[in-house]
Amino acid sequence: MMNDRVYTADINAKETFRNNMAFCIGTGRMGLALQEEYQQQMRMVQEEIGFSHIRGHGLFCDDVGIYWPVTDKEGNVLEDRYNFTYLDRIFDQYMKVGLKPFLELGFMPKQMASGTQTIFYWQGNTTPPKDHEKWANMIKALLVHLCQRYGREEVETWPVEVWNEPNLPGFWEHADLEAYLKLYDVSAHAVKEVLPRMRVGGPAVCGGSRCFEFITAFLDYCRDHKTPVDFITRHIYMGQQPNREGRYLYHEMCRPEQSIKEAEDTRALIDSYPEFKGFELHITEYNTSYNPFCPTHDTVYNAALIAGLLAKLGDTCASYSYWTFGDVFEEMGIPDRIFHGGFGLVANGMVRKPTYWTFEFFKKLEGEMILRTEDSLFVKTKEGNIRGCLWNLEKETLNIRVNLPGLKGKWGVTTRTVDMEHGNPLKFWDAMGQPASLTETQLKFLRENDRPVGRAWNMDCGADEAHVDVHLMANAVTYMEMTPYKKEESLGYKCPGICE
Repeated sequence: MMNDRVYTADINAKETFRNNMAFCIGTGRMGLALQEEYQQQMRMVQEEIGFSHIRGHGLFCDDVGIYWPVTDKEGNVLEDRYNFTYLDRIFDQYMKVGLKPFLELGFMPKQMASGTQTIFYWQGNTTPPKDHEKWANMIKALLVHLCQRYGREEVETWPVEVWNEPNLPGFWEHADLEAYLKLYDVSAHAVKEVLPRMRVGGPAVCGGSRCFEFITAFLDYCRDHKTPVDFITRHIYMGQQPNREGRYLYHEMCRPEQSIKEAEDTRALIDSYPEFKGFELHITEYNTSYNPFCPTHDTVYNAALIAGLLAKLGDTCASYSYWTFGDVFEEMGIPDRIFHGGFGLVANGMVRKPTYWTFEFFKKLEGEMILRTEDSLFVKTKEGNIRGCLWNLEKETLNIRVNLPGLKGKWGVTTRTVDMEHGNPLKFWDAMGQPASLTETQLKFLRENDRPVGRAWNMDCGADEAHVDVHLMANAVTYMEMTPYKKEESLGYKCPGICE
C-alpha cells in the first residue's frame, strides 16, 4: 500500500531553523572513557558528526577515584584528599576531540555517603552525603584543579548539572525532594564560590514520576532562597509501558509530537515564573527507550523517531543530549553481542547504527527554514543551497512530493537514505544467525554495509513549477541536497554509458 503527501516550500522564508542537536551528546559513566574502544567510537562520532559537549554519570564514583581520603585502620576518615589522575586522562581525551564536559555532579563516593544504596551493575552510590560541607569542598577542589589544568576562562564555560533523576528512588534515595533541594543549594553555592560565572542548573528529572512536582518545587526553592540557578534540566524518553522478554525490553513508542509537548509544557512552566522566564531549558538525556537492552535502539524505526524530535526540539530547548554516542556502556551489565538494544549511535565493533545517520544528516541543516512538516524539514543555506531531511514513521511506503515554487535554473540533486535495505547492519547480522562472537570477515562486512545508499540526478526548473519526489520505505530517513548545477567537463571527456 502506498501513501502520498504533497508539500510546498517557501524558498524566500526567513525563519532560522533552531538546530541545537549538536550542543551535547551523552555517554555512560566517566570511567568507561579509559577503554580503547570507547575512545575509538568517540573519535569517529566527532570526526563525522561533531558535538560540542559531553555529559555522563559517575564523575565522583569510586572508579574515577577523585575522593581519596586518608583513613585509620578502622576506615575512619582522618583527612580529605583528592586524586585527579583518572579524571585528567578522561577529560584530556574529551578535549582532544573537541568536546567540553557538561558536568554532572554525582554519584556519591562510598566513604562520603550516608547510606549503602547503589544503582547499576557498577554500583553508583545514590545516597546523600554524610557531611554536606565535605561534598561542597570536593566540588570546590575539583573546580580549582580543572582551572589549573585547562584554564579558568575555559572551565567557566562548562555547564554544571546537579545529580541525575532525583525524582526516581533508584537514583536518589527515597526520591527525597527536600534532600535533593538541600544538595542542589550546597552544590550551586560551591560552584559559584570558585567560579561565579560558571553556569549551574537542575533538577535533572526524568519524565513521568513526579517530574513537574520536582521542577515546580525546584523553581520555588531557588526563587525563595535566592539559590543560584542559570538553566533548567530534564530528560525525555519515548517508551511507553514495557514488556520484558528475557534480558530485553520491548515497548510501544509515543509519537514525536507527544515528546515535543513534554518539552513545550516544561517551557511553559519555567516561563510562568517571572524570575525565570526565558531561562534555558536543557534536555540532558533523551532517546526512544530508557533501557540499554531495548532492540528498538538498533533499528531504522529508531532513526525515524529521532528525526521527528530533532526537527522541533530546538523551538523550546537550548540543547538536547542524545543518550548515548556509543555502546560501550554497562548500566545493566556488560553487553554480550554486537546488537543488544544499546543506547549508542555506534555499536561495539565500530559499526554505525541507522540513528547515527539521522544525526549526520541533521548536522547539515543550518539556515533559513523553508519547509517543516510532520515528516520533513528543508532549509536554505547562506550559500543558497537547499538541504532537507525526510522520514517515514509509517508501516507502509510513503511518497512525498515537495513543490519549490520560484526555483529557477538547473540544479544537481543528491540523496542519501537509510532504510530496511540500506545502512541497516542489523539486517545483515540477523541473516548471519545473530552471532554472539563475530569473525573479522563478518565484522568487516557489517562495517562495509552500515552506510546510506546514494542517488543523484539533475533537475531543470523551467516554466513548470519545480518539485522533487522522494520515495521512502517504511521507517526510512533520507537526506537531500540541492546545489546550482554547473558542468565543468574536461575537454573531450565523456562518461561512458552516462553522457552518450
